[in-house]
Amino acid sequence: MLGEGPFSKRICSPEVKNALLMLAGAVLLAGRSAAQAPPAGAKTAAAPTPSPAMYPALPSEMPASFVPTNDGFDYVRREVMIPMRDGVKLHTVILVPKGAKGAPILLTRTPYDADKLTRQFDSSHLGPTLDGYDNAVETIVEGGYIRVVQDVRGKHRSEGDYVMTRPVHGPLNPTPVDHATDTYDTIDWLVKNVPESNGRVGILGISYDGFLPLMALVNPHPALKVSVPMNPMVDGWRGDDWFHNGAFRQLGNAPYIYDQEASRKSETKWWTSHFDDYDTFMEAGSAGELGRRRGLEQLGFWRKLLEHPSYDAFWRDQAVDKVLAAVPLKVPVMLVHGLWDQEDIYGAPAVYKALKPKDAGNDKVFLVMGPWHHGQEIRDGSALGAIRFNSDTALTFRRDILRPFLDQYLKEGAPKADLAPVTAFETGTNVWRRLPDWPAGCASGCSVKATPLYLASGSKLSFTAPKAGGPEQAFDEYVSDPGKPVPFHARPIVPESFDKGQSWREWLVTDQREASGRTDVAVFASDVLSAPLKISGEPIANLVASTSGTDSDWVVKLIDVYPDEVAGQPAMGGYQLAVSMDIFRGRYRESLETPKAIEAGKPLLYRFALPNANHVFLPGHRVMVQVQSSWFPLYDRNPQTFVPNIFWAKPADYRKATQRIYHAPGQASFVELPLVGTP
Repeated sequence: MLGEGPFSKRICSPEVKNALLMLAGAVLLAGRSAAQAPPAGAKTAAAPTPSPAMYPALPSEMPASFVPTNDGFDYVRREVMIPMRDGVKLHTVILVPKGAKGAPILLTRTPYDADKLTRQFDSSHLGPTLDGYDNAVETIVEGGYIRVVQDVRGKHRSEGDYVMTRPVHGPLNPTPVDHATDTYDTIDWLVKNVPESNGRVGILGISYDGFLPLMALVNPHPALKVSVPMNPMVDGWRGDDWFHNGAFRQLGNAPYIYDQEASRKSETKWWTSHFDDYDTFMEAGSAGELGRRRGLEQLGFWRKLLEHPSYDAFWRDQAVDKVLAAVPLKVPVMLVHGLWDQEDIYGAPAVYKALKPKDAGNDKVFLVMGPWHHGQEIRDGSALGAIRFNSDTALTFRRDILRPFLDQYLKEGAPKADLAPVTAFETGTNVWRRLPDWPAGCASGCSVKATPLYLASGSKLSFTAPKAGGPEQAFDEYVSDPGKPVPFHARPIVPESFDKGQSWREWLVTDQREASGRTDVAVFASDVLSAPLKISGEPIANLVASTSGTDSDWVVKLIDVYPDEVAGQPAMGGYQLAVSMDIFRGRYRESLETPKAIEAGKPLLYRFALPNANHVFLPGHRVMVQVQSSWFPLYDRNPQTFVPNIFWAKPADYRKATQRIYHAPGQASFVELPLVGTP
């Protein structure tokens, strides 16, 4: 072997060997190809100076800096630190298809680790390298796009301070920088320093990464030609990640905030203590107490949640739909929405509603609604849980909608995409619909009419309002016990780490029979339908209800009940598919900003919107409405006794309450359906 025998000992003394190793490393670095080298102006880390060998007679076999050859790669990887206007540098990964010339750039900005998102697999091919979260692989690879992924400031390898969904410059952010300025500065650097680019940039992303393409629309860079926010975080209090109508979404948020803010590289991980998260959250009592036990009060965003349980200026001023409503619309935008998005089901339609009035030419604001869970548009879209769609709806979106849309704006001479202003999948019938607007119901010749579907005596639903003098009972009642809250899906509520998040992704379409058989859930059902019943838009809950307590949550669920037996799919017999459902915290009945105790025993109106639906209840099916007062542990328990801040409710505050749902003349409860009709 080398180093053995008199010749090697004479010629290759330890000092000579070390010198030769250093020389070889220098030669390798100097021989790096121009294609692999970063472009002019890129900030790269200096090669480390090798430290002296601890044992010169047997030095380390690892070089001070290893340089991969990347032999046979069909792309070139560059990692650069892009300077922002305040001097902070953001870590950015640039993947350029080999031989690219005059290619457009697809940018994603993320708190989820740019290295990880661009190294899904260690492969010499771009497709497998990107095959994972937040990469529409067919679009990127087949389209010949330059892929750029950047760590947002304060996360992973980027410099600066991290602030959760950093607000735009203003009352909530007195600094000179925000995601709008960081995106502007990033695009400015890219078009000047990526020689293979054609100078056109599109930005896209999912969830938090979908919130960032919306921020890019605030004073956008001239080179930004298109924005595609998918399942974006928009209003964290009204109906996206943090709260829904005042009820705190504790199950996903406590672990998420912990993982995001406990360390720059998200290395500090939330831990499990039970196989069933129902038990984890019950044992803690309140969300605030769980946070205290887990050390969450060290984290800035958690402290802000505790300080702002109501819809005050903190939430209103950073709601993205409101921010964008106040600025000019300069860049075409495609909003992508999942009809069963378990995380951000409010955002995309809310932004569409805010931006569409600005689209005078009907050519800048587009909405796509698919039958997907959060982010499923870049996965397989042929089914969601037990619900089948007869085709890969996600692939249809990527190839027939997303790719032509991006090409039109980012490639010179590309044909105009043949897209309707709204492309919406119609669940029930399992077909795509091209619509002129949302909600439109159909391409032409139909109307959407708000139509009350009344909760009636005898656990019935009817389009006929209750009449005076009838024999019907005035109300249905149940006892809500915070000691035994209704699970949001069948137990065990398995932590994401045990099933890789499958039950979390699918819970919105799980069978609701588990809840309908409980005594603390009020159930109302229609007769079997003899004709199809189509809804397009937001159902509105109009609940006349009373509680024996002084606070209460109200959960309303609109459900499609399948026939007792289904040919070819026996497991779907009697399946109760939730079409649209949500929660409302009763203390906000009069004001979303100022909570108020509920007068015990008094029937009061609770009116709130349920998520958008585009669904056909087929003949042979029935319509069902369920009403309950807990949805645990997804949402924190309402103690049913008014306290100033539910985060800090004490064990003695949690009390049983008798809940009444009224369906009498003058006190009629109903769900206002956006019913589609034809002339």
